[in-house]
Amino acid sequence: MKKIKSALISVFNKDRIDEICTHLSSNNVTIYSTGGTYKYISNLGISVKKVEDLTSYPSILNGRVKTLHPKIFGGILKTNSESDIEDSKNYDIPNIDLVIIDLYPFAETVKNTKNHDEIIEKIDIGGVSLIRAAAKNYENVVCVSSSSQYEKLIEILKDDCSTDISTRKNLASEAFKKSSDYDFKIFSYLNKESVENKSVIRELRYGENPHQKGRFIGNIDEYITQLSGKDISYNNLLDIDSSLDLLGDLKSKKSIFLIHKHNNPCGLAIRESVLEAYEDALSCDNISAFGGILTSNRTIDKISAGQIDKLFFEILIAPDFDDEALTILKSKKNRIIIKLNKIPSKSIQSRSCLNGFLEQDVDNKIEDFHDFKVVTNKSPDNKNSDDLVIASIIAKHTKSNCIVIVKDQQLIGSGMGQVSRIDALDQAIEKSKRFGFELRDSSLASDAFFPFSDCVEISHKNGIDSIVQPGGSVRDQDSIDFCNKNKMSMVFSGIRHFRH
Repeated sequence: MKKIKSALISVFNKDRIDEICTHLSSNNVTIYSTGGTYKYISNLGISVKKVEDLTSYPSILNGRVKTLHPKIFGGILKTNSESDIEDSKNYDIPNIDLVIIDLYPFAETVKNTKNHDEIIEKIDIGGVSLIRAAAKNYENVVCVSSSSQYEKLIEILKDDCSTDISTRKNLASEAFKKSSDYDFKIFSYLNKESVENKSVIRELRYGENPHQKGRFIGNIDEYITQLSGKDISYNNLLDIDSSLDLLGDLKSKKSIFLIHKHNNPCGLAIRESVLEAYEDALSCDNISAFGGILTSNRTIDKISAGQIDKLFFEILIAPDFDDEALTILKSKKNRIIIKLNKIPSKSIQSRSCLNGFLEQDVDNKIEDFHDFKVVTNKSPDNKNSDDLVIASIIAKHTKSNCIVIVKDQQLIGSGMGQVSRIDALDQAIEKSKRFGFELRDSSLASDAFFPFSDCVEISHKNGIDSIVQPGGSVRDQDSIDFCNKNKMSMVFSGIRHFRH
């Protein structure tokens, strides 16, 4: 345990500082302070020493330079080494055991004013430097970096004014996070101000989960315009991205309607009208559609909006909305309504990995039926040919391992994210039956090849008529022979579409 004998206090938010200083004083802790904090503590009738008296240097540049001095940072950074002790004696450097800092409210200033000079003035320099110094020397110094930690400090002071190494290390960790977040807010503001850098950083409500911070870096307004609803979240953006990727690959002059959940398509139909497409997409899996992301390639009209309004959903995306449709859809204030300006075109995909990044070309390969190789005696008819192409595209945008079943340009079953391809197939078949679909004459796509003929056998048993898969297994012929024997059609795409 280490006893607190001296403290440096420099805070913007002075709530509970009176209580803290009372406890410090009662434990005979020497208090150093400066500027407004010094005046505040002094007015409490508590003994406090001016930093200026310690450094023999006045506060200069309108108070912007007060604590940036070797005696202050020496007192915070000194260790118990012989050389540090010798330097402290030679240069009259005090011990500082506790540093209490509450930074200038930069983010709040950005929210409350557009005055650039005023915002820049609220960039804390000395405070962040003191936090980093105290946190670095946590073996010897207690670092309180935010008013949110005052309660924890008061409990320490009420006890015996001592801290253990674990407490000091935890406070140091929180201090570096505070410093990092503070610097990132400054970077975000200055990045927005830059004319040359058009990349915008948007702070999100939180990351994938509420305990994670999240942000979007890019010019989102170029692609989508939010018309109403709550702020878009990290997970919302992932779903929007997945939905627009799939929509971009589906080339049809008809109405397309998609429903996504957790980055996976759970509803899709291509029909003559938006209403028909929506109703058939919803029928694919109306349970998973609850709270889902809906996407249309056509303007949403009043009649379609009236039906869509009956569903609880998170987001609706479309290139436009009739005025009456928009009135209906905006009736629930949290609903996110988005106008699609254009579908993003991507070339590079990156993600964090270990202590670095993975980068790859985006999977922009889209197969048409002419790209497929018919490997069975029976060729798919025109209806199956269209369905195989659609199923292959959906599989490309579904988490591996996956199986997708399509019939009459409608998704009727899918199994996704499974560690076994048979499990994915069983899931797809079970879902299609549970939602009342007839599998006879349907078409199936697999994102990777079948290592054995078992998936083909299960498909036939359940009435599936045609299959598209990449091919490439050493036992491909077993699957081909089974299809020929049972008058099924199968094509090889030659392209694997894993999605991890």
